[in-house]
Parts: sequence; C-alpha cells; structure tokens
Amino acid sequence: MNTYPATALDLSRFTSLGDMLATSVKHYPARTAFCNMGAKLSYRELDRQSAAFAVYLTTELGLKQGDRVALMMPNLLQYPIALYGVLRAGLVVVNVNPLYTPRELEHQLCDSGARAIVIVENFAAVLQQVLANTPLEKVIVTAVGDRLGAVKGTLVNLVLRHVKKMVPAWSLPAAVPFNEALAKGLKQPWRDAQVAQGDIAFLQYTGGTTGPSKGAILSHGNLLANIEQVYSLVLPALGDARVVMATPLPLYHILALALNCLLVNRAGGTSILMSNPRDLPAVIKDLARYPISCITGVNTLYNALAHHPDFAKLDFSSWKVSVGGGATIQQAVAEKWQAVTGLPLIEGYGLTEASPMVCANPVLQGRYTGTIGLPIPGTEIALRDDAGRDVAPGEAGELCVRGPQVMQGYWQRPDENAKVFHADGFLATGDIAQLTAQGFYKLVDRKKDMVLVSGFNVYPNEIEDVVALHPDVQEVACIGIPDERTGEAVKIFVVKRNPSLTEDALIAHCRAHLTPYKVPRHVVFRSDLPKTNIGKILRRDLRDEVPAA
Repeated sequence: MNTYPATALDLSRFTSLGDMLATSVKHYPARTAFCNMGAKLSYRELDRQSAAFAVYLTTELGLKQGDRVALMMPNLLQYPIALYGVLRAGLVVVNVNPLYTPRELEHQLCDSGARAIVIVENFAAVLQQVLANTPLEKVIVTAVGDRLGAVKGTLVNLVLRHVKKMVPAWSLPAAVPFNEALAKGLKQPWRDAQVAQGDIAFLQYTGGTTGPSKGAILSHGNLLANIEQVYSLVLPALGDARVVMATPLPLYHILALALNCLLVNRAGGTSILMSNPRDLPAVIKDLARYPISCITGVNTLYNALAHHPDFAKLDFSSWKVSVGGGATIQQAVAEKWQAVTGLPLIEGYGLTEASPMVCANPVLQGRYTGTIGLPIPGTEIALRDDAGRDVAPGEAGELCVRGPQVMQGYWQRPDENAKVFHADGFLATGDIAQLTAQGFYKLVDRKKDMVLVSGFNVYPNEIEDVVALHPDVQEVACIGIPDERTGEAVKIFVVKRNPSLTEDALIAHCRAHLTPYKVPRHVVFRSDLPKTNIGKILRRDLRDEVPAA
C-alpha cells in the first residue's frame, strides 16, 4: 500500500477562496469562526467586516486586481478580516513574519512589490526604518486589542503600550488606523470581485529548495485543492464533532494558514487564535476554555505541552485529531503526547510550494509510524536520482511531487523554476526519501542545506551573509545541528579577522540583523575552514564533525 484509496475530490466546488467563505457564511452565519483572547467573530461578522475592508482597499486606496497587500501580524482577529478582504477584492496576500528585522522586511516588500501593508503597531518601528526604500503606498496600522471590544480592547492596548512596554515608539504620519479603514468601508456596499481558481491568492515567501527567500505563487485553486485533499482525510476522524481547532501556530505560516484558517472555514468550524504560543500557561488556559477537537503544532510545541504539569490536567474527551508538521516529530515526543492525551500524533509532510500538504499518516491509524505516511488523495510522488530518473524500489531518492496543490512557480524567478520543476511537471522538493516495506514514505535526509528550527526554515547562505558583514569576521560557515528543544539549531564556524572578536559580540550582531529563531545558538572559532580545491567551503565536512544526536 503506497497510496490512499481513490477518493472523488470535487475540486470545482468553489471558484475562489472568497466563494468558499461565502458558502460557509450562508450555512453557518451565527457560528463562531474565530476566537481570540475571549472575543468571538461569527461567520456573519467575518463576512461583513472583510467586505468592508475589501471596499476600503479598492475604493479608498484604489488597488486593482492582482496588486499585492502585505499582512504583518500575529494571530489576531484582524488577520482573517484583512485576509478575506484582500482575497475577496481579487488582490494578493503577502504574509510577513512580524519578527522580521528591517533588512528582511525590506527584501520581502521590495521583491513582492506590495502596494499596501497591514501591520500591528508593535512592529511599526521596524517598518519605519525601511519604508522609504519600499514600493508601499499605504500603511494601515492596528493595535492588538482593536477587535476585542471597546472596554477589553482599550485595556489590552493600554497594558501593552504603557505597562509591558511592548510597543516601541514609531512615526508613520500617513498611516491609517485599521478600525478607521473598516468604518469607512462599512458605509458602502460590496460585491466580490470576479476571481478564478487560476488567479494568484498568495505570494508565500520561503527559501524554497535552493537559494535566498522567494515568493511561492499559490493560486486560489492550489489552496482549494489542498483543503479538499486534507478535508477528505480528517472528516472521517471527526465523526459528528464540530471542528474546534486550537491554533497556536501563526497564521502567516503556511501550515496554520491552510489548516487552521482555510480548512476550518471550509468546515464551518471555529479556530481558537493564540497570539503568543511561547506563553504556555496562556495556551493551556485557552485549551481548557474551549471544546477542542483538533490541534496542529510542531514537535517543539507538543514536547513543551506534554511535559507541562497543567496540560495533563485538561479534559481531552472532545479531542479527536492532533497533527504534527513543519519539522520531524520525534518518537519520544509522540509517545509522551499519546500517554498524556490518549491521542496519536499524526505526522504529515509538506512544503510551502505545495500549499503545503503532500503526505500524511492515516488519521484513524492511531499510532506513531516514524514516517511521513502516504501521499494525500490526488497527489503523485516519485523518488528520483540527480539525473531525474526514478530510483529502483527500496532505494532512496529525491522526493518529487505532482498534484493540483503544487505552486505555479516562484515569483519572478524563472531560473529557480527551471531548477525545481521537471519536464513532466513534478516539483523537486530537495528532500531525500525512500519507500518502506510497509508502503509508507520515510524521510532519510535533506538534499538542501536548509536548517529547520521549530518548523521554520533557516538558510545557511543568509546567516553566512549576515555574519560576514561583521568587520572582524574573515570567513564563516553555517550548518544545522540536532537540538532537543527546537529540532535543529544554527551553528556557525568563524575564522576571525580580529583576534579580539568574542562570541557575545557576534551574537549581538546577529540579533540586530536576524529574526530570533535564525540567530546562531552555537559559535565555534577556528583558524581555517575545510574547502574544495577551488576554495568552496565544505559544509558537509563540518556536519561530519558534529557527533550524532
């Protein structure tokens, strides 16, 4: 068995993601679509407010179909409102990690050509530093408490600004408050733009299988297909239970975007938005407050929860499905999770370029397999060698995927598209896998040098470029090493230009230029680095020096 039973997927059910939402609004208007910090947003209100935002973008700002709009915020009610407003207007969503440094933010805004951005005020100071260098024409700023209701929202904003000091001073004189934008939009009627499945919905940025960060072009059809594919697998496990999805992962990440937002809305379910997954007591409090039926997470989150004494006290009677992705699920974590919750951790595999799901273990199987499972319905997998030929049965090869969820290509990167797409339409993922005797696919290695930290991609070239900017660094090489807490951690090997350079100084430099999860956890100073005969640094030799975990 190396595939799921043939499933008739109706990929023409919806014409667009906006059409999908409209269907759920029609059937479940009073149901809660999203919760955050105790506040609720019904499907009726999501429809009304996202329509108002679409009006503002098109009428007040004059944005045209195909224009890009950046969203830079954590899990807040503002996110789905803005998301669907952009999509219903026929515009393109550019998700931005709120923790980006000025350098990273500038690159993404310039590369995508975003004309507008919705940003939480906590990160407005970062945008302020690079705004003049970007194509942005309009900035819409929101505060964390803006959609929590007048009393609670005001209190939350006051605490974050003046007590916790979490909003650095910023000045963006032409910025428009998010609530003001909604108020203007609510005064006018709205009719969704004519959007087809082939139209672009997202530029979802990733390092891809090679090279620097680039935008994966994901169409409405790509996401709709992946939603139907995953829905066909999850639905039998839920039975009659309503989907109440715990959402600690950020919605700007492709896994949570597809499963915790779009899939939940397809099912008429509720997504419990957790704004800070690092605050475990707050996460556990939310898990106790709602009748959770599903949860998605990465290995590090499941490990932290399973070992937290308060988590074990929860009532898991309503829980049906727990899905692990973004990074390999460790056996010890899966066993501990099942011992505490009674649920297996269902491991899947995907990548941004596939919207994202490619493989998954059977949801009803009820055990940890140590594999990535089977290709989801409608998905083809081939294992190929460096020449693009299928490998012999049982041999390892590069995992290549073909299916309706696979991206259109990288934004304005024909050279990269030529590298990753085979002539027959298969996408080369850069991951090495083999088919087990049981018919499941198992990842055995990564062809690419990418490091996976808590489910987030870190690319050695970027780290090396930043470290090399330090005037006291002569040479640098970056690799990933096993880490119990984050799956992998960034390690750099540095040849000093100035003998007085210290580890603390180098880390401080990295923190100024890199998102926290990219900052090296380990620094080794050396007199030289291993190289080929033409002077190329051999990362694999450095990896070979690291003891196996």
